[in-house]
Amino acid sequence: MNNPDVLSVEEQEARLEKGRLLFAQNCDFLKGVVALEGLPSADRVEVAFAGRSNVGKSSLINALTRRKSLARTSNTPGRTQELNFFTLGDPQALGLYLVDLPGYGYAKVSRSLVEQWTALLKAYLRGRATLRRVLIMIDARHGIKQSDLDIMAMLDEAAVSYQIILTKADKLKLSEKKQIVTRVKEDIRKRVAAHPDVILTSAVKGDGIDEVRAIVAELAGQ
Repeated sequence: MNNPDVLSVEEQEARLEKGRLLFAQNCDFLKGVVALEGLPSADRVEVAFAGRSNVGKSSLINALTRRKSLARTSNTPGRTQELNFFTLGDPQALGLYLVDLPGYGYAKVSRSLVEQWTALLKAYLRGRATLRRVLIMIDARHGIKQSDLDIMAMLDEAAVSYQIILTKADKLKLSEKKQIVTRVKEDIRKRVAAHPDVILTSAVKGDGIDEVRAIVAELAGQ
């Protein structure tokens, strides 16, 4: 995969354009999955979105797809209780799946439900051959938490590629943005399945959205 830091201006523009064109296509909700037997056929590339409850994951998916309510947003942690699959691209060419994973670090749900969601999440992440990458959302104001480290450890063990997407960048000063990116890069430097590039985003102002689209387009082309 291309490193955007070493691309020419023309190459970077072409890369971003591929992302724009991909996300200009239809994106529709397919199904919510509560058990492994409900998973759709593994017949296309999948890119999953993970993150702590209320990290801004649904808002980011809506910003990527230019839809206001494709992924549900809520101020109540634990609202996303399923693996939600969305189809993106031409259905005749299979396109790809975007997968909105249940938020972790739940605060207001029963322990038994947390255990149920966690078991489903682990089973999916460890056994889905078509899963190309997990984009882990981290609140830029707070950095990596223990629950994030737990997910990363599981992905490292399963050799599933993941990449950190920092959210809510609009709430930080410029100096704070640089500091959090540097700190997170150092935190993941020795993690075996972590992609080294950390993307700073804001679903409110659109920062980093084009870059995330380009990343997904590159993964879809693999």
